[in-house]
Amino acid sequence: MSNPLNTDVERNISKRVIERRIECGITQERLAEAAGLTKGYISKIENGHVVPPIGTLVRIANALDEDVASFLKEPEIGPEDAVCVVRADERQTVVRGATAFGYDYTSLAHKKRSKHMEPFLFTFPDQLQKGVSFEHEGEEFIFVLSGEVEFEFTIDGEPRAYRLQAGDSLYFESHIPHRGRSLAEDARALVVIYHD
Repeated sequence: MSNPLNTDVERNISKRVIERRIECGITQERLAEAAGLTKGYISKIENGHVVPPIGTLVRIANALDEDVASFLKEPEIGPEDAVCVVRADERQTVVRGATAFGYDYTSLAHKKRSKHMEPFLFTFPDQLQKGVSFEHEGEEFIFVLSGEVEFEFTIDGEPRAYRLQAGDSLYFESHIPHRGRSLAEDARALVVIYHD
């Protein structure tokens, strides 16, 4: 049984993937191949049955030569500004736990278009799905705001884990398979994903 998409942003992801794929004149199969995914997974995204985790969305955006922010915004966007302010009450939860491996993403710059960084307020799950790691182009910076987080990487085929507490930070290349989980209640972090 699939989870219905609950927010405008979640629904917009599905809609924008379809629109951009059609604009590019490519099939689901070709998009899947370019993003390193299966055609079935692309179909589930487009049909609103799943919301991809941010790393997967970055891969899809790159394959479609699109700014990942265009998938994460409300459909109605104001004019582009050199300075973008998002007030606390304007933040948008992009993905909630039940729909993307237990991670919660809140966009902190959803109003800004054509950006190279994607800042999020991130809440980590305390359990991870076995064998699920993320890898995508770009770099990531993580600053733990509260709680304790364990980050796992696979480097040269070897697993490595790092425990981070509030105030600790981590910077890494996103093509390295990675994942994080909460070791204490309400582990939250500022996550900034950089992409070209």
